[in-house]
Amino acid sequence: MAALWRGCGRLLARRPGAAQALTAGALMGAGDVIAQQLVEQRGLHGHHCPRTLKMMGIGFCFVGPVVGSWYRILDWLIPGNTKVVAVKKVILDQGGFAPCFLGCFLAVTGAVNGLSVQDNWSKIQQDYMDALMTNYCIWPPVQIANFYFVPLQHRLAVVQCVAIVWNCYLSWKANRM
Repeated sequence: MAALWRGCGRLLARRPGAAQALTAGALMGAGDVIAQQLVEQRGLHGHHCPRTLKMMGIGFCFVGPVVGSWYRILDWLIPGNTKVVAVKKVILDQGGFAPCFLGCFLAVTGAVNGLSVQDNWSKIQQDYMDALMTNYCIWPPVQIANFYFVPLQHRLAVVQCVAIVWNCYLSWKANRM
């Protein structure tokens, strides 16, 4: 276990973008498995593996790179880790980034699921406000702690660990037809 942890640390130091993308993909997949097995109670025979693979792909190709880049940009815009800085980062993160990211996530998920532009837009209109309000119940306290205590290179991993529950919710919400 210690060797695996050291290997992850080396990958994060050498290739932070790749490590963040891999982490996001794996945890998006885990969130989808939890959604299908615990929330939807599909059972092993009813598990929709292509859906899990799609959610993993969205994590690898969209969530990891976008959120990892956002944290670097946010740290550049508002440097430091005092309490005031953490609050400023949360205001910018939750007031600007989260609403845009959530809309894009729902659009990407709809496109990956093969929805037409019109159906995708209808689904976004149906799900967006509920998902955004749920976001505001979960993420501000997590992000305050994240921005205040956690070094930049580990922020996405912390968020993704908390996000297993969030990813479960998003997977259920985005894949509900």
